[in-house]
Amino acid sequence: MISRRTSLLLATMAAAYAGPALASSSAWHEAEGGRVRLVTSGKADPEGRLKGTLQIELKPGWKTYWRDPGASGVPPSIDISANPLLVSAIIDFPAPEHHFDGTSTWAGYDQSVALPVTFHMRGSGSPGVIDAAVFLGICETICVPVQAKLAVDTTAEADDLDDAATVTSAWAALPGPATTEFGGKLVEADAKSVTVEIAAPTGTEKAELFLAGEEGYLLGLAKRSDPSGKLWKADIIARPKAKPANEGLHYTLVTPSGSVSGVLPYF
Repeated sequence: MISRRTSLLLATMAAAYAGPALASSSAWHEAEGGRVRLVTSGKADPEGRLKGTLQIELKPGWKTYWRDPGASGVPPSIDISANPLLVSAIIDFPAPEHHFDGTSTWAGYDQSVALPVTFHMRGSGSPGVIDAAVFLGICETICVPVQAKLAVDTTAEADDLDDAATVTSAWAALPGPATTEFGGKLVEADAKSVTVEIAAPTGTEKAELFLAGEEGYLLGLAKRSDPSGKLWKADIIARPKAKPANEGLHYTLVTPSGSVSGVLPYF
């Protein structure tokens, strides 16, 4: 495991270039514990949104992180600041699992995973070549930071059937949207902890709740705080002085009958 304070330094040591853009999928970037590439498919919609996926293939015994890996670790990120026609690249995440590394418990994946990505453009049309700087952690007994420059040409082979299948499969694997009958709601937040109440159609006894600390929030592991499993509490390790302006904190609720993701209001 590595701390967030040292992740940027380590990333520069692991930087590499994955090759030129030849099609709507990038070349694979090879790393010690696996490999990564970026795939896009189709054309942007009228709102300037283009779907893609960050494909992470892991070697046996290796793991990678969810959007919030805990107090230490490297959450996946994509920097598209080199592209003047792009506004943002938003990553979505399939349902994670808890993993214990001998010191702490964190959220992530122990099998190959594809993370859906939405590229937002300035207006309609195509951004042409996307140059993306990708940063993530791949872990076995230690965490190896991976930084790769991945390039795709969104105008070349946009209708490639294999790329389309890869992107479609990644999006189909996402949790469903949370509802009042299946999801979570903020109950209480004080100076030390936050409490969330969950609901699930098949009961909450075997549910798992994953809370993401983002935008200056750092949260401890969410744990059941009542026998029914409906109430969950997480320690607040850090929080910003002012509430951020965007939508809120992401969470994923995992049950034996399915998973959903939603957003809790900032507190």
